[in-house]
Formats: sequence, C-alpha cells, structure tokens
Amino acid sequence: MTAQDIMEPHLPTLEEMQQWTQVLGRAQQLLLEQAAGATGRTLPFDPEAVSRIQTSFADEGLALWQRFLDSGGLLRDRPDAPPSGSPAAVKDRRFADPAWTEHPFYDLIRQSYLLLSDYLLKLADAVDGVDPKQKAKLRFATTGMLDAMAPSNFPLTNPMVVQKTIQSGGENLVKGLQHMLADLEKGQLTHTDGMAFELGRNIASTPGKVIKETPLYQLIHYAPTTETVLETPLLIFPPWINRFYILDLAPEKSFVKWAVDQGLSVFLVSWKSADASMKDLVWDDYILNGQIDAIDTVRDLLKVPSVHTIGYCVAGTTLAATLALLAARGEADKVASATFFTAQVDFSQAGDLTLFVDDDQMKMVEQLSSGGFLDGRYMAATFNLLRGRDLIWNYVVNNYLLGQDYPPFDLLYWNGDTTNLPARWHRDYLTQLYRDNLLVQPGAINIAGTPIDLRQIRTPAYVQAGREDHIAPLESVWKLTQHLSGPVRFLLAGSGHIAGVVNPPAAGKYQYWACDESQPTLDAFLAQAKETRGSWWPDWIDWIRGQGHASVPVRGARQPGKGRLKAIEDAPGRYVKAR
Repeated sequence: MTAQDIMEPHLPTLEEMQQWTQVLGRAQQLLLEQAAGATGRTLPFDPEAVSRIQTSFADEGLALWQRFLDSGGLLRDRPDAPPSGSPAAVKDRRFADPAWTEHPFYDLIRQSYLLLSDYLLKLADAVDGVDPKQKAKLRFATTGMLDAMAPSNFPLTNPMVVQKTIQSGGENLVKGLQHMLADLEKGQLTHTDGMAFELGRNIASTPGKVIKETPLYQLIHYAPTTETVLETPLLIFPPWINRFYILDLAPEKSFVKWAVDQGLSVFLVSWKSADASMKDLVWDDYILNGQIDAIDTVRDLLKVPSVHTIGYCVAGTTLAATLALLAARGEADKVASATFFTAQVDFSQAGDLTLFVDDDQMKMVEQLSSGGFLDGRYMAATFNLLRGRDLIWNYVVNNYLLGQDYPPFDLLYWNGDTTNLPARWHRDYLTQLYRDNLLVQPGAINIAGTPIDLRQIRTPAYVQAGREDHIAPLESVWKLTQHLSGPVRFLLAGSGHIAGVVNPPAAGKYQYWACDESQPTLDAFLAQAKETRGSWWPDWIDWIRGQGHASVPVRGARQPGKGRLKAIEDAPGRYVKAR
C-alpha cells in the first residue's frame, strides 16, 4: 500500500456504513454513562430539550450520510457549519491538514466526530435541576472525554500519521514509542527539548547575586545596568507553584532584565521547592517568614522606608493578605505600591480549577501528599487538563504518533520544570480560598492571630488580567479591584495567564486595554477601555514612576553583595535548581 492508495477517494460499502453507525452509537452510550457517573446519580434532563437535541442529531446524522452518498463519497460540511477553510474551522488545529476535508474517508470521520461532540455537549447543557458546579463538572468531563476520543489522536484515523508511517516505514512509531516510554519513566509529558537550556546560561541568566537564604526562600538582588536607580526598590514575589524564572526567561523575554534596564533596583524571591521538612508549613509562613521578611530585609539593606512589590498568581493572592495584615498592624507604609499579575482574592468565579476541590479530589490530594508535600507533577497534570487539547493531546500526536523531535522552547521548558508544594498549605489554600472563599470575608482568616480585612488595604495597586486566562479568569481578577480601598489601575492584557504577562515590548505582540478613569464594573471597563497595540510593560513602568521619581546613584548596597548582606552565590541560586 502506498500513500497515494490511502489518499484516493473510497465509497464505503453498506457494511462499512453500518459499522460506523454502530461505533458512533456505542461511543454515544459510553459517554452518556460516564457523564452520568460524574454526578453520582441519574441525570435530570429537560425532556423537551433532550427531544429537540436528539431529533437534531438524528436529522443531521442522516443528512451527513445522504450527502456522502449523493456526492459519490465527496462530502460537504453541514449547512449550518462554517466552511472548511473559514477561520472558525481552521482554528481547530486538530483538523488543519487538508486531507481531513479533501479525502472522503477522513472527512466523514471528522464531521461525524464534530457532530457527536456537538450533540453530547448540548446534552450536558440540557441537564436541569443540579448544582451549577456539578453541571460545570459534567461539561468539563464531557469536553475532556471528547478531546481524548478525537480521531486525530489515533494512528489509523489520522491521515498525517498514516502518511508519515508509510513514508518512514514505521520509524515514526518506533521513535514515538521511545518518547512515550521516557515520559512514563519520569512520570510527566514532555513538551520541549530540555537539553537546549541551562539555568544561568541561556535562561534565568540575568546577572545578580543571592544575598539571603532561609529555609523557605532565597533572595536575589540583580545587578543594575544604569548609573542611577529609583530610590524605592522593586521586590518581586513569583508563585511557588512554579519556578521563578517565568519572569526571567531568555534575555529578550525577561521581565527582570527589562525592569533592571528601566532603572529599578530589582530583588526577587526564589522559593524553595517543598520537601518532607516543610510538611507543616501553612499560609502564615509564606506571609510572615516569606513576604514580610523579604520586605523588611530589602528595606533594612537599602535604608528605605518602603518597597514596590509584584505578586504573580498565588503570590499575588498572598500579597493581598500580606497588605491586609500590614494594614491591621499599622505598618502599611512598608509597601509603596502593589502590582498584581493575574491574581485572585475572590474565588466565586475562579473558573475550572474550582472543579478540583470537592471531597473526592481532596481525598486524592491527601493520598498523593503522604510524604508531607505534593509532587509538582500532579499540579502540572492538573494545569494541563485545563487545556487538554493543546497541552496533552497535541503532544501525544506530535511526540508519540508522528515521532517528531522536541522543539527548543524556553516557555515550555519552564512549564515542565515542576515544584513541590507543602501538603498543609496546599490543602488549606484549596479549601479556605477556592472552596470556601474566605479571603473576601472580613475577619474570616487570621494570620498569626490577627484577623485580616482586604478593605483596609489603601496601598496604590496596579491590577493586570489576561483576556484569555483560563487559570485566573478575567471576571475573577476584576473582583480584586472591588475589595481594595486605595487607588487602583486595572489593565487588561491580550492573551492568557503566561503570554499575557510575559510580553516584552520588543516582541510587538498582542495588545492591552486600559481606562484613564476607574470604572464601577467590568462591563463598564470593557465598554470604555482604549486598546493599545503591543506590550503593557511601558504602561506599568510609567505608573511605577508616577508613585515617586526620586533617584539615587548606584553605589554601596545598591550593588549586589556590596552592602550589609554579602553575596552567597551567583543568581539564579541553588533553590531553583533543586529537584
């Protein structure tokens, strides 16, 4: 058999048509049974809605076969579906190869799968009389199963894989098997060539020194590149769910390097990846012995009254709690400003991650954390599931079926560089914040015996959200602005949780939206916001400079290791390299 044989039109026989009909019916039944099991009980469907959906499915299924037969095996798309070459159709990268629409066999598979997917998602939406979170869980499970059973994921129903197998004599499958076995051994899906990057050489390479080390974090002071710097330094708190160098990727993408070049004294906290010795750590530790300790350290080192701060994701959530605690203690003036990258404090609309905090999920997390910490590979798998089509199945096809070489990509290298989490902190974070939403309830959370209230925060704040963020949804990040009592600048960046943040001006990518005046609601903001092409970083540095223009010469403690705190080692330090 040749590739030409595979790509020639083929009119199915009656037996083949019956076989495909049976396959689709069995798949439908399995998915419905699995979806019902996701809620633990019989699903209360709206009978009229189900009847309409089933009738539509039957009519479109018959029409699909009829068009196939009438055209002699050359299918055309459903009348109400976008043409195969339209932007809406092309956006589904699983079926981007021309063979999916040009070859009748694959076109039949493609359209049958899309028809069944549409049917089952409508059925999931037709469930009535259940808790909204249960309904969301059902839709998430249905979407996940449909993504898994896509014909592009199987070698015999993916025309690219069939052609590659014939052309290479099966070498792609052997190489793919090698990739799969290597991933099974390390317990993690590989996204990129890990040998292409070395910490401190071509990634996380901004010059600096580690000037302090505690059992929880290392403090990095980056070397200035300007003769003078703003008097008020910048202290960055990355999330300890990930490695800090998401903000210090390759030099042309590094936010840290860019901030240094803007004339800022930049300090950054590199968190320790959890081990058994950290099993009893709770949120208080990250606030008191982490953020506040680092704030006081930088203030004392440079003899300044306050610092600018950045908190990314969970570190931004923690920064809000830190500011509330400082306000309750009468020490709010230790922080001159707070910037929040894709951070949430009100978790009532926190997206699909809220589906992972029910009792069954929490029991599984406790089992996985028996050593006192949660293996970072579990969190990586969870985040991958949120975008399974892009972060799981896309790589199953490329790595395992096509046997392609891994591309060198710094962002994907970082994404696969997992960190472990303290078990007690992780459990409390999921239950107290994601499940019970206590942080926005005044006095519901105590830090070292002090009840905190976000409404006491009057620190100037810059709140950044990502328009396509699936981890910290726009609607959820916006809520942060409603709980702060000080001046707030809200900015909406194009793209999502990572690319929306890591968008250097030189790249000329994406856009952002902002308003000169504060707006009472998100809808009002979206209606009034002005769009600006490119990176939002220049807007942020203008805002920082607007908090105070005073500059000082670079000498003494402004040089890493030249002040009271001596250099321990070169950046990026040993904590970020620990596995």
